[in-house]
Amino acid sequence: MTSSRTTRSALIALGAVGAAGVAAATWGIGIERYLFTLRHATARSLPAGSRSIRILHVSDAHMAPWQHRKQAWLASLAGLRPDLIVNTGDNLGHVDGLEGVRRAFAPFAGTPGVFVHGSNDVHGPAPRNPFRYFLGPSKRHPSPPSLDTKAMDGFFTDDLGWTKLNNAAATLSVAGSRVDVFGVNDAHRDWDDLEVLPARIDALGARPADVPVLGVTHAPYQRVLNAFTDLGADAILGGHTHGGQVCIPGFGAIVANCDIPLKQAKGLSVWSHAGRSIPLNVSAGCGHSIYAPIRIACRPEATLLTLLPRA
Repeated sequence: MTSSRTTRSALIALGAVGAAGVAAATWGIGIERYLFTLRHATARSLPAGSRSIRILHVSDAHMAPWQHRKQAWLASLAGLRPDLIVNTGDNLGHVDGLEGVRRAFAPFAGTPGVFVHGSNDVHGPAPRNPFRYFLGPSKRHPSPPSLDTKAMDGFFTDDLGWTKLNNAAATLSVAGSRVDVFGVNDAHRDWDDLEVLPARIDALGARPADVPVLGVTHAPYQRVLNAFTDLGADAILGGHTHGGQVCIPGFGAIVANCDIPLKQAKGLSVWSHAGRSIPLNVSAGCGHSIYAPIRIACRPEATLLTLLPRA
């Protein structure tokens, strides 16, 4: 009798776990990945005397042509009329993803913007076991499909007027004021070249004390964040982590797909290095691989980040 009761209890527990798993998967695949959310954040980090900057930070769209809801939501954000767009990469998620990227970002033409590449702006996704994501930073697929990176870059630079910051620096006019920006290519694929940045920043010329400086990266590896801090960034923006994508409610991310501390894998935090502390905004992004269409406790997002001068 005791054995029968034990077996029945075990079966009930197993059934409850299975039902919870099915419910979570149903929520994450069928509902939450469509709950596009605009997050608002504010930080005082700009030089005294500078003007505030309203930045729309978008990342990790991983766009496929049939994702019309995501395209329409991104396009609607143009109504926010931000001062600057910062796009931290992984825009493409399909060989025909540029169709959707055009529909999503065309309304932003004429708004100053910058972008960097993630690896999925160059190589398309390939089928893989989604559970490997939780075993550590993802590895390079041996033969990923190539994407039309040149056409995407041309759309961003020629049609929208945005500036590419792959291992580069630039000066922008934002809301009538000068803003200096620099960035790196995807550090997750070791495409970042931090050694070239000092000379390229110096080439921008003398910078008045009230000019803000922004650092932009796709993957927020600690080596990049530390270097950006040393190079004088007043704020850093990154993506790549998907905020963990599948998180534990009340706890947060269980993986970040890079070496950033898990508590900083999503949202606005403070990065401290060598005596400096500056705002770091890591976007959870608004997409996912077409081979891992799920989000749990981590809604797809963009951020309206307002940077204010220090008191």
